[in-house]
Amino acid sequence: MTDMALLHPLALRQGWRVTSGAAAVVLYSMVSCASMGEAPSSPVQLVDIKVGERHSCVLTAAAGVKCWGNNHDGQLGDGTHADHGTPVNVVGLTSGVKAISAGWRHTCAVTTADRVVCWGNNHDGQLGDGTRVDRKKPEDVLGLMSAITALATGERHTCALTTSGGVKCWGNNHDGELGDGTKVDRVTPLDVVGLTSGVTAISAGWRHTCALTTAGGVKCWGNNHDGQLGDGTETDRQTPVDVAGLSSGVTAISARWRHTCALTTAGGVKCWGGNHDGQLGLGTRNDANTPTEVVELTSGVKAISAGWRHVCALTSNGDVKCWGGNHDGQLGDRTGIDRKAPVDVVMVPGRSIAIAAGGQHTCAMDSKTITCWGENEDGQLGDGTFKNSLTVKSESD
Repeated sequence: MTDMALLHPLALRQGWRVTSGAAAVVLYSMVSCASMGEAPSSPVQLVDIKVGERHSCVLTAAAGVKCWGNNHDGQLGDGTHADHGTPVNVVGLTSGVKAISAGWRHTCAVTTADRVVCWGNNHDGQLGDGTRVDRKKPEDVLGLMSAITALATGERHTCALTTSGGVKCWGNNHDGELGDGTKVDRVTPLDVVGLTSGVTAISAGWRHTCALTTAGGVKCWGNNHDGQLGDGTETDRQTPVDVAGLSSGVTAISARWRHTCALTTAGGVKCWGGNHDGQLGLGTRNDANTPTEVVELTSGVKAISAGWRHVCALTSNGDVKCWGGNHDGQLGDRTGIDRKAPVDVVMVPGRSIAIAAGGQHTCAMDSKTITCWGENEDGQLGDGTFKNSLTVKSESD
């Protein structure tokens, strides 16, 4: 097994660095000096990172957006369909952005001027521009009359949180994930029933959506085949329902694929829904239709991120732990072994401030460095190659 991801020469010229076991990237504000053999300028300061199925995006301190990885549907926003193994600027978004969200094959951003723009796959109207046409560059979402503070992008639907605490959704609605009481797809935003105020955060999974209320409670709606709504049933819901046992005491939520997780005020993690690869962290592979504590994570966690079939947690001391599916090394423990309980991510330099779990890759970030690991067939690790960080697998459990 090799522990070192290989760098493409272009990546070296751009000031990217790789550490053992994962692709670790530093973005420099000027690359010309580095290409001439001189010391590059100060690293670009980073604010947030989001990842989709096979693409990744970062929000810089300059309020710009850069993306890399799969671009088959234009989700990188650079005006092409070419995959990129290193970051490219999103057209028209080199500044003036305050929030980003990466869906399965589409991406969205909120600007400082309170515009919401989306790009990429639009088969079900998830870009919110009134059409079903894919977009290679950002397009305005129509009909958002209120200012937006946050976005949540699922497989083929998108939701926005307004400054008044309301939730609006658009796109695919096959299982009621838009929360409007129907199963009709929508190409422009509409209100979620009963959630025109009182919400502080939102998260979108494959075909379900969840909201965190001002009281610290959680409500979910949409697909519930594996119990991912957490209401004790496997019945789909077209409007929000309360998650059992979580009427208060929650500070963050993360929904993906067919599972959902919540971060409690005590710093613990609870998950529910599908558990085929151990992504609930319960020590089993049994699905759960109500929230259950993740093994050994009852305190000390400050952020969570759910991926396709894995979940990661950022601890209060900046360490990262992951569990669930690990076919491509997305848990970062240098194996291909699925884990039913949290394991430490190895060789992540520095103290991480943000994490993001995608399809089968994961990224962690400090203020200057992005470290990614797992699947890299489309360049989503951003190390200038298209090689997975895990090149030899051992897949026994």
